[in-house]
Amino acid sequence: MRRGTVLITLVTAALLLVRAPAVSTQARAGAVVNDGYGDYLYVPAGPFLMGDNSGDGDPRERPVHQVDLDAYYIGRVEMSNGEWRKFRDDAGYDSPRFWPNGHVVPKDQVPYWTQANNHGGGTPDSDPYPVLGVNWDSATAYANWLSATTGRTYRLPTEAEWEKAARGTDQRRYPWGDTITRAHANYVGGQPFDTGRPVGFFDGSLRGDLQTRSNASPYGALDMAGNVMEWVQDWYARDYYDRATRKNPTGPDSGAYRVLRGGTFFMEAFDLRTSARSAAWPSFQAHRMVGFRLVREP
Repeated sequence: MRRGTVLITLVTAALLLVRAPAVSTQARAGAVVNDGYGDYLYVPAGPFLMGDNSGDGDPRERPVHQVDLDAYYIGRVEMSNGEWRKFRDDAGYDSPRFWPNGHVVPKDQVPYWTQANNHGGGTPDSDPYPVLGVNWDSATAYANWLSATTGRTYRLPTEAEWEKAARGTDQRRYPWGDTITRAHANYVGGQPFDTGRPVGFFDGSLRGDLQTRSNASPYGALDMAGNVMEWVQDWYARDYYDRATRKNPTGPDSGAYRVLRGGTFFMEAFDLRTSARSAAWPSFQAHRMVGFRLVREP
């Protein structure tokens, strides 16, 4: 797919700045937390430079601006079929109180759940694969249900939180560095049939030394480039960076679209950059390239 091409309803998503100090993967306060629903990795409080520092991205990725975030935890991997099933099979799935505006998405509305070629969660041996075709409303409902279940606050990351978790403080082009190969990520043309790969596929046994993980972000998060595009919390505005607040920005107050980040298995490598931005209608349903991951508040 050519860069700049509109991907169905997705809005696919300057000067070289002096780099900020690199993130130390060993300087972590809370390390990993797990409330029984997957690992979440600590991202420390502090500033980073957000946006396209290479000067070859789209105007919506500029200007580069400093953002200062409080600490949070980010999901180590994208939401898998196995974790999503815990919500899908729970009676709480059908409770309107978890859903934006009380509108429950019917379970059979997403066809990929039963498609073996897409490793849908209703097919054998599919638990490790990312859940596909989840809209923003569904991702938010999962977060609300998980918060009620665990007594902790889970939610979609803000766009700024997502970008910091993906690139750290040294403005790297991709989560692992400035170049990309097919050994790093799942993007278009990597398989005879382009679809999701198991979460963490490119990091094998997930050894304890984060430095050896081929596609880990500075904080250890995996698959933040490629595989499935991920919903974040913010409304989308093309020019938001011109007016974004410095401290804990949460995006525009309203809009027509919600932001998506990270690129997909059906995009070219350029669109997997950590600064690349895309968007879609929050109730847009059943597109197989879209998934999500959550943050957990400390």
